[in-house]
Amino acid sequence: MNHPVPFHQLEAFLVVARTQSFSAAARELGMSRSAVSQKVRQLEEEIAGALLVRTTRSVSLTELGRRLVETVGPAVAQTQTALAALTAEPGAVTGRLRLTVPRAAFPFVVEPLLPVFRARHPHIEVELVFEDRMVDIVGEGFDAGVRLGEYLERDMVALRLTDTIRFLVVGAPAYFEAHGIPKKPEDLLDHECFTFRSATHGALYAWELGRGKRTWRVPVRGGVVTNDGLTGIPLAKRGLGLAYVMEPHVARDLEDGTLRAVLEPYAVSEDGFFLYYPSRAQRSEPLGLFVETAKELAAERRRAQAKRAKRG
Repeated sequence: MNHPVPFHQLEAFLVVARTQSFSAAARELGMSRSAVSQKVRQLEEEIAGALLVRTTRSVSLTELGRRLVETVGPAVAQTQTALAALTAEPGAVTGRLRLTVPRAAFPFVVEPLLPVFRARHPHIEVELVFEDRMVDIVGEGFDAGVRLGEYLERDMVALRLTDTIRFLVVGAPAYFEAHGIPKKPEDLLDHECFTFRSATHGALYAWELGRGKRTWRVPVRGGVVTNDGLTGIPLAKRGLGLAYVMEPHVARDLEDGTLRAVLEPYAVSEDGFFLYYPSRAQRSEPLGLFVETAKELAAERRRAQAKRAKRG
């Protein structure tokens, strides 16, 4: 390499390496896919070596690419943070907040919070990593995570983001007209159910129901298996089968009749979603501001619910 590599070439390569996709990198960088590909090719020409293995379906790192990520990646991240700090208004907080979030939590937990936080702190970059498995947030470099209360470790600081959440069995009216309505948990074994494979242990998830002191774990089956529980909602709307979902995800569909809940006397409730992180002493300034925003919005939600309850 006879002259310095342009920063934007390195930035493009690092985003492709992290997302493992030229299309995803293009969306993140706000440029065309071909422009990202060109920058990576130019970088490969500069260092006279292949950094990525490209196929029609995937992108992976070569050994040289992996070494470049490990050696240059941290320096580029520091440079980006420093540039953000230089362009920020005096006193504005800069930095990055990295969160691990289950996909199910985004629509009604994280999505309402982000616009408020970004409007208040535009120089803080928020990175969301969507996954349902249990994550070592310290070991894997996260500032915090969002998970259901039952999955929190005891040594974590936890901030409640939602109230308890019911899990419902739902289907389209057309499905029930064609196949009948299950009256008890065991009846689900005779129905087409969209099944979910756990990201933690790989087993198919048994639908949990309960009534009084008795509980059921029904090993439902169907023709569609997914690792994303939200996939069942649009399929259920089409009348293809039954889905097991969090109530907030289908509240509007239940109101307008697109979907119908069954077995409601057997619906179980979970403790809701929490924001969690290691300790207050280790909390970064961006995370502290995020926690403040989350607390404020949670308080506003409780006040709104109390008003609705009084009117009801």
